[in-house]
Amino acid sequence: MDRRRFLLTSLAGAVAGPLAVEAQQAGKVARIGYLLGAAREQTSPLEKAFQDGLSDLGYVPGRNVVIEYRFADGKPERLPQLAQDLVRLKVDVIVTGSNPHVIAAKQATTTIPIVMVYVRDPVGAGLVASVSRPGGNVTGLSQDVGAELSGKRLALLKELVPKLSRVAVLVNPGFPPALAALKAMEAPARTLGMTVARFDARGPGDLEGVFAAVTRARSDALVITGGPVMFNMRTHIAQLALRHRLPSISAITEDVEAGGLMSYGASLTDQWRRAATYVDKILKGAKPADLPVEQPTKFDLLINLKTAKALGLTIPPSLLARADQVIDP
Repeated sequence: MDRRRFLLTSLAGAVAGPLAVEAQQAGKVARIGYLLGAAREQTSPLEKAFQDGLSDLGYVPGRNVVIEYRFADGKPERLPQLAQDLVRLKVDVIVTGSNPHVIAAKQATTTIPIVMVYVRDPVGAGLVASVSRPGGNVTGLSQDVGAELSGKRLALLKELVPKLSRVAVLVNPGFPPALAALKAMEAPARTLGMTVARFDARGPGDLEGVFAAVTRARSDALVITGGPVMFNMRTHIAQLALRHRLPSISAITEDVEAGGLMSYGASLTDQWRRAATYVDKILKGAKPADLPVEQPTKFDLLINLKTAKALGLTIPPSLLARADQVIDP
C-alpha cells in the first residue's frame, strides 16, 4: 500500500470510529418497566400523562424507548411477581406508583433504578433515607407533604356542611398509608368538633355492606383514603356515596371525575408527567441516590356541582371561589 492510500485509510478509520460509537449510542433503545396495581383501563389518563412527559423529552415508543407494562388489576398481592417479571426483562428503570408498588419493586431489585410517583411519607415508610439524599436505588415524587392535608380535607367538609359531626373514613387495611392518614385525622377532627370512624373495604365485594354500616352509624360525610384498590373502585364508591346521601372528599381528582363530591391534593396526572423527567435523568446517567425526592407544592381543590346538586347541597361562594376546577352539569 502506497503512503497516500495508507494515510487516507487511517484517516477514514479515525473518523469512522467515533461516528460508529455515536450512532450506536444514538440508536440505543431504553427499556422502561411500568408497574401499577390498578387495572390498565382505570389508569389510562396516568399512562398518557407519562407518555406525554416522555414525548416532551424526545422519547418515542418503538423508536428509542420500549415500555414494558405490568398491571395488577386491583390485586396488590400480584405486585411482587410483576416486579420480578420486570427485573427478569432487565429493564433500565422501573417507574411505579404508591407505597405498595415501590415496596414490591424494591424487594425485587436493589440495583435497577426505581422512580416512585405518588408515595406517602417515603422516609417514614423506609423507601428512601431522606428527601434530599434518597440513597439506594429509589427516588421520585411524593404525594403528600405531611399530616396537615388530612386535617385540611376535614376542614373543607366542615365548611361545606357546618353541622358535620360524624365522619366515616373508608380504609383499605392492606394499604398502610391509609391507616396513617386515618391517624392523622384524629387531632384535627377533635379541633373541628367532629369524630372519625374507620370502615374497612378490601375489595368491591365489601362496599355494599360497608356503606350500610356507615349509614347505620349515622355518619354525616365520607373521607376516602385512597390506594390502588380504592382507585379501581372509585366509580362504585361515588355511586354508593350518592345513594346513601354522603358528601365525600378524597385526595385525587379522579374520584371527583368519577362522581365524587370533592377532592384536595396533588394532581396524579401532573405527577406522572413529571416522573418522566426522573426517568430521563436516570437514563442519561444520574444516580437515584443523588436525585432529591420532589414534594408537591400545589394542591388542587375540585368540586363536582352535579353531585352537590344531587345531594341537595349548596356550595358556599367562598369555597367555589377557591376551587381550581368545578365540574358543572
